[in-house]
Amino acid sequence: MNSVLFVALFVNFVLSVAILFFGMSGYREEDRMATEGTKDTKDTKDTKENNNKDILALVDRIRQISFGLHRYLRHGHLEKVYENGLFHRLREAGIEVEQQRRLLVRDEDGTVLGDYFADLFVDNRLIIELKACKASASEHTAQVLGYLRASGRRHALLVNFGSPRIEFKKLIL
Repeated sequence: MNSVLFVALFVNFVLSVAILFFGMSGYREEDRMATEGTKDTKDTKDTKENNNKDILALVDRIRQISFGLHRYLRHGHLEKVYENGLFHRLREAGIEVEQQRRLLVRDEDGTVLGDYFADLFVDNRLIIELKACKASASEHTAQVLGYLRASGRRHALLVNFGSPRIEFKKLIL
């Protein structure tokens, strides 16, 4: 039974990566068409593509590590337990990670409106928001998107450890 669950989770993971990749490929084509003929913009585009590949590779590693943690702990613990566990495992894997990192929330003109403490902040560019609830809700996604907009970051990963099957949602602004 465990092997069937593992295969189902693996297929789900592969499909989500394919959706992310093909969803972004349309953006790259539009970007290429809009910037064709300018070398500086082409270099910027190449840098963006490399950054996107780097962030996707980082997210893949974090998903694998999170899956291993969920397989060991299962569901039913408090969010803080999963936060501490993922923090520990990411550091053991050699990934730069900060726990409860303060991110400033700014208005359009740059005025600081408040702050937000990211559960985990990876490689100075990826916000990880952890949940330990029965199912992810649209409010959780809205919360993370709000954090991205307000903090000026582009990438986040929402991870729910509270359900029998771990849930991931990669968000990009």
